[in-house]
Amino acid sequence: MRFYEYEAKALFRRHGMPLGPGEVVESAAAARSAFERLSGPAVLKSQVLSGGRMKAGA
Repeated sequence: MRFYEYEAKALFRRHGMPLGPGEVVESAAAARSAFERLSGPAVLKSQVLSGGRMKAGA
């Protein structure tokens, strides 16, 4: 199975796994609003499906 990180986190939350706060956004304006709501240090990450964790040629 291949999941985006936000999809995996939603699955974990549904099953009661505690996770830190976070939001999925699709624009710079939405990222700014999310940062203001989270009110603290934050990390902005892109979500892309890519191959097997950089193990090419291993």
